[in-house]
Amino acid sequence: MMVDRVVKVACVALTLSLGAQAVYAASPAGMGRSLQLPPASSFIKASRATLAPFAFIRFCRSNQSDCEADRGASIVEMTAENRRTLQAVNASVNRSIKPVNDSPAQGDVWSADVTSGDCEDFALIKRRQLVAQGWPARSLRIAVARTRSGEGHAVLVVKTSEGDLVLDNRFSTIRAWDKTDLSWEKIQSGDNPRLWFGI
Repeated sequence: MMVDRVVKVACVALTLSLGAQAVYAASPAGMGRSLQLPPASSFIKASRATLAPFAFIRFCRSNQSDCEADRGASIVEMTAENRRTLQAVNASVNRSIKPVNDSPAQGDVWSADVTSGDCEDFALIKRRQLVAQGWPARSLRIAVARTRSGEGHAVLVVKTSEGDLVLDNRFSTIRAWDKTDLSWEKIQSGDNPRLWFGI
């Protein structure tokens, strides 16, 4: 009895250290099951709570459904089909949206209904398209970073059985979060997109 209790406590501690939902995964169809996960370094480690980008807060006022808390799976199994879907969405959005920076007069505006826009618009559109295809919203988080040149940048991060993968409007390839040229700053909570954490 005592051994069972110790094992349960150890499992809870492991689950918390990996992220509360890291032990189970789901395909976009929602079939949850236990997965063999890569090392913890394959996932972005969030630190303390921080302020969400102000333009994102404004985006949520007009796009409530994009900002609702989700109870789906927080990690998706990276099957061949799921990899093809991620690559197709990344390539399609990168091709279909004309890259244009927000005007200084207008300020930073986040939108998921544009034919031209900047990095966060690409990320929001990719997230919306994947959710529409059945991907759990909890596995799809917007992150803010800086490029090598110091420019602010936003990308979509997908939490998978292979680790956190980045869909970036600058590249057609999907990369592991630690194989990018980005200096990470903050990321959405998977549980509640309105909450953000430092990285």
